[in-house]
Amino acid sequence: MRWLRIRELVRKEFIQLFRDKKNRPILVIAPLVQLLVFGYVVTTDIRNITVGFLDQSRTKESRMLMDAFNANKTFTIVYVTDKPGNLEQKLLRRKIDLAIKVHPDFSERIRKGETARIQILADGSMSNMASVRIAYTSLVLDGLNQTLIKELYPFRMDYGKIDGRVRTWYNPNLYSHNFFVPGIVAFLIMILTLLFTSMAIIKEKEAGTMEQLIVTPVKSFELILGKTIPYIIIALAQMVAVTVFAIFWFNIPLAGSIVLLAFATCLFLLSTLGIGLFISTISSTQQQAMMTTFFFILPFFMLSGFVFPIANMPEVVQWLSYLNPLRFFLVVIRGVFLKGVGLSVLWPQLVALAIIGFIVFTGAVSRFRKRLD
Repeated sequence: MRWLRIRELVRKEFIQLFRDKKNRPILVIAPLVQLLVFGYVVTTDIRNITVGFLDQSRTKESRMLMDAFNANKTFTIVYVTDKPGNLEQKLLRRKIDLAIKVHPDFSERIRKGETARIQILADGSMSNMASVRIAYTSLVLDGLNQTLIKELYPFRMDYGKIDGRVRTWYNPNLYSHNFFVPGIVAFLIMILTLLFTSMAIIKEKEAGTMEQLIVTPVKSFELILGKTIPYIIIALAQMVAVTVFAIFWFNIPLAGSIVLLAFATCLFLLSTLGIGLFISTISSTQQQAMMTTFFFILPFFMLSGFVFPIANMPEVVQWLSYLNPLRFFLVVIRGVFLKGVGLSVLWPQLVALAIIGFIVFTGAVSRFRKRLD
């Protein structure tokens, strides 16, 4: 492998890419426009809320509280413990959506006719979902409150509103753009790399320059590197630009490691570049390559959890989402931005990205042949 050949191929690719004036707005203006749109506009609905329950009271009243959530189809109690640290770890690792803590004096205060307190912890890194989950929780508590009052006092009694004092983690102000803007970074990288890489090979065929590349001593693997390295550089530059814009325009905190984010981006690029090269090898024209690319983009977007919670999807579709690299990259980028978590939490997503990327990129490279047919 000769790096001089690869360097000249990369230089040629950059010249061809920026020579076309139509490419410049796509590379510069489009990402910022999409960032603004998704940051301010997109909203979601919630239908499935997983709950972790800390019962330090272990009384009839605390069991009534648990049964009230189990009876509501929106909530599913998936974890019950008596150790506060375990519950917080479940919330940190995204195993649950809400954490409910019942204090030891819960039943005693109710029987005395006093106000009994419970604590609700919500994952605020998904702000729009957190606000809806908290609203649904208030409805369940209101219904339980009425039931307990009827049991304690046989006569009619009215009471004031619940004094809900909520503590939201990772995104205390519940700003929706704190959830969507980090995700748009991943989405933009996917679109750009898929779109441009899918036309990298077919563009040479349509321009009539593929014959010139065939007769040169450039090897197939060198040609693949020369075609993909420019888009790796462009994708990383886009990530930096959009990240800077997100931090200074939307005031989104970058709590984690930028090095870990860059490493995860490179793993993600293995998948997107591999799919783009595969599309380029099976397409006959640039129009066909573009249409095939959009065939991949829509399922990736829908099955990633970018807007629609994966937990709300049918079980079969949830299994299919494990083939989607964007699903894992979104967890990484939101975890790094909002929670500041590191390898100890995100290693399963990084391993999944590495496996998918290696398989896809290796398959695309092995299919490529330095010939016209």
